[in-house]
Amino acid sequence: MQERILTADDIARGVTKLANDIRAATRGKPICLVGIRSRGDEVAERVLNELAGDDQDLSFGVLDISLYRDDYEHLHENPALQESDIPFTINGAHVILVDDVLFTGRTIRAALDALSDYGRPAKVELAVLIDRGHREMPVQPDYTAILLDTRRLDHVHVSLEGTDGKEEVRIIPKEPLPSVETHEPAAGE
Repeated sequence: MQERILTADDIARGVTKLANDIRAATRGKPICLVGIRSRGDEVAERVLNELAGDDQDLSFGVLDISLYRDDYEHLHENPALQESDIPFTINGAHVILVDDVLFTGRTIRAALDALSDYGRPAKVELAVLIDRGHREMPVQPDYTAILLDTRRLDHVHVSLEGTDGKEEVRIIPKEPLPSVETHEPAAGE
C-alpha cells in the first residue's frame, strides 16, 4: 500500500523555502551549490534557478557518491555509476550540499568524503528538501524545506520530473517482521 503525501505544488514550495532560507543566510556572498546524485542534483538545480536573479556569485556542481557509500546493496541495486561534475575550485569555497531526503546521515557522510577528494572548502552546509529523522550519524541540515514524521522502516520515495517524469513524494509503509517465538525447553525435557 502506497500513500501519496506530497504533490508537485508541495515540492515547489519546498524548493522556494530552501532558496529563500539560503538567500537570507548567505546575504549575497558567493556560494557553490553541489547536488548529490540522484535527485539531490535536481533539487539543487531548482534552488539555483530561484537564486539566479539575485546579485550573488553562484556555482553549481553535481556529486556522485556511489563509490563512497558504506552499503554495498545500494551498488547492487544501482550499478550504473554516473560522473561527478564540479567545474569550480572547491578550495576555500562555501559549499552547500543539496539532497532530496535526509534519513540516517550515511549519504551525507559519503558526500563529505567524496567532496574532500576535490579540495578543502572553507565551509560546508547541508540543504535538504525532506528531513525524515531517524539519524544513525551526527548529521543535521542547515536548511530544511519539509519535516516528515515517518516510522523507521518506512521508505520515502521522491519522484522528480527531470529524473522520474513525475512530481510526488510517497511514504511506502514497511511493516516490521513478526516476532518469532522461541520455546525454551523446561528442565528435564
